[in-house]
Amino acid sequence: MGVISLRLENSELKRIDDLSSQEHKGRSTVARELIQQGLQFRMLKQYRDGKLSLGNLAKSLGISVGETIDMLAEFGIESPVAYEDYLKGFEVKW
Repeated sequence: MGVISLRLENSELKRIDDLSSQEHKGRSTVARELIQQGLQFRMLKQYRDGKLSLGNLAKSLGISVGETIDMLAEFGIESPVAYEDYLKGFEVKW
């Protein structure tokens, strides 16, 4: 695991401390989770803005296309593929 050092505003540290206390997790764990969620958010925005394909989004997130479609729905981002059509793709025999 690598190490990174960065300066945060007191208000940012307070938010991390508050979350750490609420979730009964260490500061570092909360900070790593926030960074991961921030990266996911940026990737979802890139997808929404047409800068990332569904397949590349799934690959970047490290999850399946089905899980990606579920995540898009959870955040209210329309997928170009209906979930039913995605499931029908499994029924096609080559």
